[in-house]
Amino acid sequence: MRYRIERDILGMVKVPYYAYYGSETARAIGNFRISGLTIQQGFIRSYALLKRCAALANMRVGKLDGKRGRAIIRACDEVMRGRLNDFPLDIFQAGGGTSTNMNLNEVIANRAIELLNGKRGDYRMVHPNDHVNMSQSSNDTYPAAICMASYFAVRDSLLPSLDTLLHELRLKTREFSGIVKIGRTHMQDAVPITLGQEFSGYAGIVEEAIEGIRHAQTLLLELPIGGTAVGTGINAGRAYSKAFIGELNKASRARFYVSRRMFAVMQNRSAELSLANAVSEAAVGLGKIANDIRLLGSGPRAGLGDILIPEAQPGSSIMPGKINPSIPEMTNMVCFQCIGNATTVREAVSAAQLEINVFEPVIAYNLLFSLGILTNAAATFSRKCISGVKANTAKIREGIEMDLSIATALNPYIGYSKAAEIARKAYRENKSVKEVCIELKVMDKKKLDEILDARHTT
Repeated sequence: MRYRIERDILGMVKVPYYAYYGSETARAIGNFRISGLTIQQGFIRSYALLKRCAALANMRVGKLDGKRGRAIIRACDEVMRGRLNDFPLDIFQAGGGTSTNMNLNEVIANRAIELLNGKRGDYRMVHPNDHVNMSQSSNDTYPAAICMASYFAVRDSLLPSLDTLLHELRLKTREFSGIVKIGRTHMQDAVPITLGQEFSGYAGIVEEAIEGIRHAQTLLLELPIGGTAVGTGINAGRAYSKAFIGELNKASRARFYVSRRMFAVMQNRSAELSLANAVSEAAVGLGKIANDIRLLGSGPRAGLGDILIPEAQPGSSIMPGKINPSIPEMTNMVCFQCIGNATTVREAVSAAQLEINVFEPVIAYNLLFSLGILTNAAATFSRKCISGVKANTAKIREGIEMDLSIATALNPYIGYSKAAEIARKAYRENKSVKEVCIELKVMDKKKLDEILDARHTT
């Protein structure tokens, strides 16, 4: 492999000749061979957008000359379009995201140098720190990039996916509104409910999750841009911050704003924590729905069998013809992962010390990981499972006819104790509650038919 030699404060560094990154990235590659996990492309695109807006803002306030600025902007555009994909760093790296920030700075600088007909590594033309990182620090740009990437992921992917799931659940709520079935509490038979009412509960869970995520999303709009190293704004200035936000909002169609609590937001990353918690709560709810779908669809002969689930793929390597609830199972596993990711984010946020949080790389990775997999899981669960769920009316009818809990409807007429005796007798003799009531001549049959009509109890 051919190399070029770059120099930093620690000495000479060999950098692959054709790499767009430079010395700091090369050192980080050598130091942090930990997991093989790299930051998501959505984060890189958001960070490149940040660098683009910073260049425009620095040009507007007269700090960056037009020739360099335009080259930097073109290089940022190429990163955003995925044409420059030279970001190999492990997510477990130096604290504060400095290595990733410098990776962006070096790639953008070297591409800008090429656009100005120079050779990579000739930082006299465009310098990673002096020009690409002008008015910035890893300490204010890295958390800003997390907020930007997370906001875009929620707006453009997660919320639309959850909205689709909510729509399908509401359709099932209406479709199943007239199907009366046995309700269940404590995994035992309970008073009747319609299958539509049961699915309305699932729709409500998703609706609540959406509301929580929307609230957390608004917190991401507050950016520590211009705070630079510790929040004082050294080497930046208010004019720069104002110009940056203007460029960002124009490019993103959002309403980001410069934090008025600069020291607080640089010290404590509560916005990311709020979103991680909201996603975790959504995962808890979605996991409950997936659990119920697996239970209600269990069988095909010895399970609950209230619903029929679309068949996605063969379910066993040894049992011929067995079909498992593969899509709900996948959904459950994604939910477990999101809950675990939120724990990692919470621990990382809680470990902040003094002026900044140095654990932002692991916050960024786990938060964006959750947003990505929950988006895909909700869309797949909706499309390949919920939309195709059918009511198993024969099994439901069989169950409702022998429902013991329907005796609850007798309470106002004969009292709890007498109704309990009837229910236990029906169970022991494998009879319906109505059959026992008729046998014991509890009341007029016409009145009994009215009281024990399951449709009147839902």
